[in-house]
Amino acid sequence: MKGLFKSKPRTPPEIVRQTRELLILFTNPNSTLRESKREEKMAELSKNIRELKCVLYGNSESEPVAEACSQLTQEFFKEDTLRLVIICLPKLNLEARKDATQVVANLQRQQVQSKLIASDYLDANKDLMDVLLSGYDDTDVALHYGAMLRECIRHQCVARYVLESEQMKKFFDYIQLPNFDIASDAAATFKELLTRHKSTVADFLAKNYDWFFAEYNLKLLESPNYITRRQAVKLLGDMLLERTNSGVMMRYVSSKDNLRILMNLLRESSKNIQVEAFHVFKLFAANQNKPPEIVGIFITNRSKLLRFFGDFKLDKEDEQFEADKAQVIKEIASLEPRDSS
Repeated sequence: MKGLFKSKPRTPPEIVRQTRELLILFTNPNSTLRESKREEKMAELSKNIRELKCVLYGNSESEPVAEACSQLTQEFFKEDTLRLVIICLPKLNLEARKDATQVVANLQRQQVQSKLIASDYLDANKDLMDVLLSGYDDTDVALHYGAMLRECIRHQCVARYVLESEQMKKFFDYIQLPNFDIASDAAATFKELLTRHKSTVADFLAKNYDWFFAEYNLKLLESPNYITRRQAVKLLGDMLLERTNSGVMMRYVSSKDNLRILMNLLRESSKNIQVEAFHVFKLFAANQNKPPEIVGIFITNRSKLLRFFGDFKLDKEDEQFEADKAQVIKEIASLEPRDSS
């Protein structure tokens, strides 16, 4: 007889609505749940979040169904479910946090009638990015919030908001946090912000050139931490070689202070840092409008530089690298002193 009374499986919108009700319960400061009842409701919430994940990702038995994903996404963004998930995340257990992070990540990519509705929601609720960003100050949620943040940055409106916010300056400190995992996560988010949306990044760098590169040079390129220096010089090369950043690149390679930093990085004992530094250094050498003080530095250090590049080799043969190096040697060897007047 029992089999006759099996409860009907819940639809994706029903799971979202029940999840929302439970989240409201846990984010309500006036909630008077008894401890035993609280644990029961928390277990129910964790189960719901896991079910949302199964709808979006599928499981070992079935692939995700497009219609179910679409229904779930519509219901999720109809009301403030995302806000509730983010605010409630610190109260969840570790497994539920992981599931919630995967749900939020997946929803950024879900299209409803060919539209990313997460983008519209976040455009109207940008303050949620401040909550995610401040997660780097809390070791318990830093990696979950960081993963959510990177997925939200897929939307140009979100990336622009974060780049232009006061919080952007904090990345220079987050990248140097003593906790390696959190510092690495912050560095991954920082890279995503500065490489994903080309036109937004070019606009940001042009407007914020002075403070941004002053911090970048001091805190990252001249950091005492090897990994920080290595990642920073690699990202610098990626940014300056991006065509949309050509104006910023010309400004960067016209500074003698920047050249001094790159020449110091070329002298590092790490081959990896030397190679990444070379990719930026070659831009200084290739600049056909070198300011007189840059020409002066090249001429003063010419014999040392030519000797260095003569011995500078990669472990594997690389035709492009050899061609670039030959061009740098040629540029430096042919320089004549310029009148700085």
